[in-house]
Amino acid sequence: MSAFSSALRTPDLRKKLLFTVAIVAIYRLGATLPSPGVSYANVKACLALTEASGNGVLNLLNLFSGGALLQLSVFALGIMPYITASIILQLLTVVIPRLEQLRKEGQSGQAKITQYTRYLTLGLAVLQASAFVALARTGQLFGNVCDQDNPAYQIIPESTGLPMWLTLMVLVMTMTAGTGVVMWLGELITDRGVGNGMSVLIFTSIAARLPGEGWTIKTSSGTGKFLLVIGLVLVIIALVVFIEQAQRRIPVQYAKRMIGRRMYGGTSTYIPLKVNQAGVVPVIFGSSLLYLPQLYLQFFDQNNLKGYQIWIQNNLADPTSPIYIGLYFLLIIFFTYFYVSITFNPTEVAENMKKYGGFVPGIRPGKPTADYLDFILSRITLPGALYLALISVLPNFFFIWLNQQQYQNFPFGGTAVLIMVGVGLETVKQIESQLMQRNYEGFLR
Repeated sequence: MSAFSSALRTPDLRKKLLFTVAIVAIYRLGATLPSPGVSYANVKACLALTEASGNGVLNLLNLFSGGALLQLSVFALGIMPYITASIILQLLTVVIPRLEQLRKEGQSGQAKITQYTRYLTLGLAVLQASAFVALARTGQLFGNVCDQDNPAYQIIPESTGLPMWLTLMVLVMTMTAGTGVVMWLGELITDRGVGNGMSVLIFTSIAARLPGEGWTIKTSSGTGKFLLVIGLVLVIIALVVFIEQAQRRIPVQYAKRMIGRRMYGGTSTYIPLKVNQAGVVPVIFGSSLLYLPQLYLQFFDQNNLKGYQIWIQNNLADPTSPIYIGLYFLLIIFFTYFYVSITFNPTEVAENMKKYGGFVPGIRPGKPTADYLDFILSRITLPGALYLALISVLPNFFFIWLNQQQYQNFPFGGTAVLIMVGVGLETVKQIESQLMQRNYEGFLR
C-alpha cells in the first residue's frame, strides 16, 4: 500500500493510475452491456435455472470474462481469444523457424509477432463467437436447463422483426468487435497505464465476481463456513505469494576483456530460476482438456445417455469425482514440465553466456553449463508443478466440503488466486521500479 500511496503523490504516476482505472471502468461497462438481439431478461432467467441445478458450463472462460460470457454481452469473449492466440504463437515459435528468428530479432521481431497475435485473436474470436451463439441458440450454453421452445427462455428470440441469420451474424460481429476493443484497451493500459494491460483486465474480470460468489456462499452455507472460507483464502494467498517470489539464483561471473583501451566485464550477476517457472499456463491447458468431455456431452440428450456417456458424466465431467481430481492433478504436472521445457532452453542460455564471456563458477562453459542448468531446472520444476496442482484442485475439495454443485464457478482458489496474486505482484513491482527511477532522477538533478 505504501507503493500505491507514493505513486498517488507523484503527478505522472497518478495520471497513469487514473488512466488505468478509467480503462478498467470502460471494460466493466462493456462486460455488462447486452449484445443486440439477445433478451437479457431471458438470460437472467436461464442463469437462475443454471445456478439452481448446479450445472456450470464454460466455467473457465466465464471466469476470465467476469461473468460476461453467459450473459452474451458485448465483451462476452473477454480476453480469452488473445490468451489462446498468445499461447499458440508461443508454442509455434519452437516449431516454425521463421517465428523463432523473429523472436531473436529483438523489438522489431516482437512487434511482428504481436501483429500476428492480433490477427489470430480476431480469427479465434469469430470461431468462438459463432460457437457460443450457436450454443445459446439451441439452449446448450446453459446446460440444456432452458427449454428453447418456451419464449420465456429463448436467449435469442425469433420475434425481433429481422431474419434469424441476420440477427446471428450481427451478434457474432458484435462479439468479435468487442474482442478487438478489449485487445486495444489492454494495449492502452500497457502503453499509457500501469502494469501489463491484458493481465490487469483478467485481474479485473476475476475480482468482479468475488463479492457475488462470496455472498452466495454466505447465504447458502451460513456465516460460519463463510468466515472459514475467507480464512482459508487468506492462508492460500500468503502461500501463493511465498512460492511465486521463490527463486533459485544461479551465480554468473563475467571475465574481464580488453577492447581497445577499455576494460569490460569482471562483473557478477545471477540467473533467477523461479520455482513456478511456467506461471498459470499449465492450469489453463489442463482445464481446457478436461472441459472437452463436458463439451462432448452437451451435444446429446441428457435424459438418454448411453453407458459410457454416463461414466464420462460421473467421472470426467464431475469436479468432485476422484478420477477428475486425479487426472487434473497429473495433467497440470505434465504441462508444467512441457511448458518449462519449451520456454527455457538451457543450451541457448549457456551459449549466450559463453558468447559474452560468462560462466558459472566451478562449471565449464558450453555443454557442462547447459547440463548444470537443466539439472537444476528439472529439480525445482517438481515442487513448482506440485504447488500448481495442489492450488488448482483446492476448489474441487471446496465443492465436496460445501456439498454444493453450484460452486463450480468458485473464484477463491486455483486459477483465480494464481492470476490475481501474480498480476498484483507484477503491478506493484512495476510501480516500485518507476518510483525508484524517479527518485534517482531527482537525486541526479
